[in-house]
Parts: sequence; structure tokens; C-alpha cells
Amino acid sequence: MSGVNPSHAGSNPSSTGRDVRTVSGLTILSRCFGLARDLVTVRIFGDTAVGSAFAAAFAIPNLFRRLFGEGALSAAFLPAYARLLKNEPETAHALGSLVIGMLAVITGAIAILGGAALLGLVYTLAPDPDRDLSLRLIVVMLPYMPLICVAAILGGMLQAHGRFAPWAAAPIILNTCILAAAVPFFLFGGADPARWAYFIGYAVVVAGVVQLAWSLWMLRGRAAWTTRVASAKSETFAMFRRMLPALIGLGTLQLNAMLDTLIAMWPNWVGPSMLGHRYPLDEASNSILFYAQRLYQFPLGVFGIAVATVIFPELARASDDGSAFVRTLRHGVRLSLFIALPASVGLALVRDDLIRTVYTGLGTGFSEPGAVRAAAVVLGYSVAIWSYSLMHVYTRAFYAAGDTRTPMYTGLAAVGLNLVLNLTLIWFLREAGLAWSTAIASIVQMVMLGRIARRRLLGEPLLDSETRASIVRTIGTSLAMGLAVAAVVVFWPARGSWGARASALVVAVVAGGAVYAGVSRFVRAPELGWLLARHDPELEGPDA
Repeated sequence: MSGVNPSHAGSNPSSTGRDVRTVSGLTILSRCFGLARDLVTVRIFGDTAVGSAFAAAFAIPNLFRRLFGEGALSAAFLPAYARLLKNEPETAHALGSLVIGMLAVITGAIAILGGAALLGLVYTLAPDPDRDLSLRLIVVMLPYMPLICVAAILGGMLQAHGRFAPWAAAPIILNTCILAAAVPFFLFGGADPARWAYFIGYAVVVAGVVQLAWSLWMLRGRAAWTTRVASAKSETFAMFRRMLPALIGLGTLQLNAMLDTLIAMWPNWVGPSMLGHRYPLDEASNSILFYAQRLYQFPLGVFGIAVATVIFPELARASDDGSAFVRTLRHGVRLSLFIALPASVGLALVRDDLIRTVYTGLGTGFSEPGAVRAAAVVLGYSVAIWSYSLMHVYTRAFYAAGDTRTPMYTGLAAVGLNLVLNLTLIWFLREAGLAWSTAIASIVQMVMLGRIARRRLLGEPLLDSETRASIVRTIGTSLAMGLAVAAVVVFWPARGSWGARASALVVAVVAGGAVYAGVSRFVRAPELGWLLARHDPELEGPDA
């Protein structure tokens, strides 16, 4: 353990605004690579049964990543690891070693047993090309699950050491590997999309190996791996007890998204009817849903989750200081809303041009009916981007305070509500009903968490006069931005070609961004300063 540089485990808190910029900047870069990945893969698969099969296979290991690697386990692990790193570094290294080992064994076993069970279904059920393709692709990509879950915990350890950049950059590896496997498709005339789906699936697993190696390399000199883990056993078991409720509380959005996938894949896995009635979705539904989800996840991942990621260690450090805890939570709420509300407004307004620019054109991609359906899905998801962002901040506040049960209970309520709404709204809105269900359930859960937080976590109202003024200011600024974007959308002269659509989209985004930044400066919104300033005096320690 002598090789660990103690300076890396220092406790000087860095600027929230600066760290959000770091995470957001690298996430923007990785999301741009992800957008390129989607541009390529949608032109291979389109809105087809193959596209739906690939989307479902890719979603399952990523669900485990979000629930375990970046969700429940990380939420239970990070506060304990950060606390021990400050007070008992030897025990912190033992905790990290034990958790990584247990996670590798558990998720590896799930991948092996799950793959065997799925192959058993392929060989025992009556042959069905669409279902068999989907199940085989899941088997191919399941090994990515243990690799990325372990890598994500390593990323959480890096964050505890004050290093946010390496893990924020890790998705670039995944997107680069997928692009390397996907682009050659266009060099072979008449290439089979189903066959290429396997090539891309293997590339995903390779990416998991590289991401794991990258995270280990970036932790050198900071973490010390050891087999002497006895000192961390009690902390580890306590952490796993906290993790079980967190699995639901922090994973609500992911669980809802998986419910959406399961419902959308019914025609592919079961058939075109349900209980004697024709099912309202078809074999292309999951492909449409998957690619539409990617568009709302762009601003959420770039900004909303970035704020929650950066604010979580701050909340954990302030958990024993009531005034600092409230101040940090207010800070996170204001930043999240300042970033996410205009994203909700803007995405809802540009959805048609965005879908047709990104997922159609060049003779491939979504069909025109598929583009119309995808735009309706984007509208449903976009109305609650602000809610998804605030929910991440609120949930982490409860976890930082040691309360994992409240997010679990509200999460269970949200998942139940989402399921009821899903099975109701799909008969009227098709895939868009899944999106609206997720949005409504998210808003309900966010309101519940906010009200409970005031009673149980805070000794004073969360929405003090400054926070209320910030919310009003953000709403007004977002409305001004929305008017500018709407003017471009409505009055743009022509959309007869892909280039015209793309031009309208670019002008709308630039106009909206300029108006939002300009009005924010005019009204002297401090949140803009927090994001731009190199140092944030509100959250700097006395020795900063």
C-alpha cells in the first residue's frame, strides 16, 4: 500500500461548476461519438425487426451497468469509500478490493447462467427467426455486463479521488469500437444487417475489456489492491444491505425503460396479439423506441446526470453538517433546473427536424412512418427531462444522508404507476404511450421525493427565497428561449430536403442557445456564472 500517493486522496473540495464542466464536456464528446454511432447503426438496421433485436440486446447489459455499476451499488459504495478514504485509507483499499471481487463473481455468474438459459430457449422452443436473432444477440452481449459493471465501480472510485474526467471519457471507447465494427458494413454491397448485428455485438464486448483496462490504469497510484479484506467485511455487508433498496430507488428510470423494452418487444418474442386482441405495437416498435430514447438521453446524460454525479460526493461530505447539506442540495437543484428545463423545451420543439436529420436521409434509416412515430416518442420523453435530472439529485441527497428506503418506496410507486400507464396508453398512443408513461411517473416520483426531503432531511425549507427566485428566473428564461426556437421551427421557409431540415435544426439550436445565454446574462442568473467560473466560492472549503 505504500505505492499509493496520499495526495490523491485529499479532501479539498473542488468547484462544483468546474467539475460539472469537466464531466459535461467529456460527456458531450462521448455523446457526439454516440450520435455518430447511432447515425451509422440506424442506417444498418432502420426501423425493422433486426433493429429492435439489436436494441433489446444492447439494452440488457446496459441496464445492469446503470443499476449496479452506476446506480444502486455505486450509490451505496461511494459514500462509504469516500469516508474511509479520508479517515481510514487502509480500510478503504480493502473495501474497494472486496467489492470489486464480489461484483465480478456475481455479475459473471449472472452472465454465464443467463446466457445458458437463453440458448436453452433458442434450442427448445419452436424456431422463430426474429425471436432467435434477439435471444442470440443478448447472449453475445451479456459478457459486456460484468466487464462494464466492474469498470463503473472503478469509475466511482476515481470520482472519490476527485478524478471525474477518466470515467466520463470511458464511453468514447465503447462508441469507437462500435463504429469500427459498423462502418465496414457500407463497404460490402448487399451486406446482411442481421449478420452485422453479431459483429457489432462482439465489438461491444471488446469495448468492455478496454474500458475495464482503462479504468484500472487511471487508478494506478490511487487504489491499492489487497487480499487482506477482513477489515472491510462489516462495511461491505452493510453496503450491500443499503444497496438493495437503492436498486429500486436510483434505478427507477432504468427499470421503467426496461419495462418499455419488454412491452415493445412483445411482437418479436411472443406474437402480434395479446389475449385475443391485436397488439398495438409491431416488430419495429423497439427500434423506434430505442433510437428515440437516445435523443432525450443526450441532454440528460450530458448535463442532468453530470450535476448529480458531481454533487453526490459534496452531499456525502456535508452529511453531518445540516446547513452545508441544505446549501449543497439547493445548489444542485438550481443547477439541474437551469440546465434541464431549457433542454425539455428545446427538444420538444425541434423533435421533427432532429429525427429526420439524424435518423433519415442518405437513402437509409427510418422510413417516413417510422420517423413520425419516433418524433411522437421524443415529445413524450422530452417533457420530463427536468424531472429526470432533479430526481437524480434528490435521490443522491437521500443516499448521502444514509436513507435508502425512501427512494425505494417512491421508486416502487413510480414503477407500478408506469406499468399501469404503459398498458393503458399504448392502445391509444402506440410507442409514444410508453414515453408519456415514463415521463408522468418520473414527475410524480420527483414531487414525492421533494416533499419527503423537506420533512426528513432538511431542518428548513429547500425552496428558500433565493431558490424560488432562481426557479422563476429559469422558467422565464426558458420561455424566452422557447419562443425563439418556435419562431425558427414555424417560419423556416422550406423542408423539402435533408439539407433544409438540418439547416433548420442548426439555426433553431443556435438561436435558442444564444437567447438563453443572453437572457441569463441580462437577468444576472448566478447559475450561468457557476457553470462558467473556474472556482465556485459557495462550495469551496475554507482552505480552497
